[in-house]
Amino acid sequence: MKSLVIFDLDGTLLNTISDLGAACNYALSQMGYPAHPISAYNFMVGNGVRKLLERAEPDADEEIIEKMLSHFREYYDEHCCDTTEPYPGIEELLTSLVEADISIAVATNKYQYAAEKIINHYFPNIPFVAIMGQIEDRPTKPDPSIIFAILNEHPTLKADVMMVGDSAVDIETARRACVNSVGVTWGFRPVSELRKAYSDHIISSPGDIFKLATSIH
Repeated sequence: MKSLVIFDLDGTLLNTISDLGAACNYALSQMGYPAHPISAYNFMVGNGVRKLLERAEPDADEEIIEKMLSHFREYYDEHCCDTTEPYPGIEELLTSLVEADISIAVATNKYQYAAEKIINHYFPNIPFVAIMGQIEDRPTKPDPSIIFAILNEHPTLKADVMMVGDSAVDIETARRACVNSVGVTWGFRPVSELRKAYSDHIISSPGDIFKLATSIH
């Protein structure tokens, strides 16, 4: 049985794509750039807001990206919970893991303020042992530093840790941190991406995560 399950946030615990896309489109509009359809953002998110904006407008220079970052946060800080919602079965999964004495944490490339606001809004009664987002001076995933930060805060043997996410970024993060990886098929990326990343496990329902966490040695 695993002792700690670390979850990605966007596309894993919560469907955040509409609010992320709206915030990015707002930032683009403020700088005079055209918006993208929300569906296009599935392949832009995953590496933090800066990389999202760079992908949304490849011609923008560093100075413009900085301004867009400010506009993005201005909008997203207020609207991050407008249409976002947990995936079906996620709240039940988190509750079941806690009841089974399995600790849970979040490792996301979403900036720290938004990560904490969203988790506390949607899962106010779930006792996460750590909520780790993007902060200055810590590289974003797939760099494993965020996993090591969680393990520093909540010491756990790597053999007893499982990382769950919806993209190759999450699978690569787990690999670099030398912990078990689980790819979920309900997120923003196709299952083919999880296969190409050599995810240790690929599952299609939250209940499967509980089964893995309580059976893998």
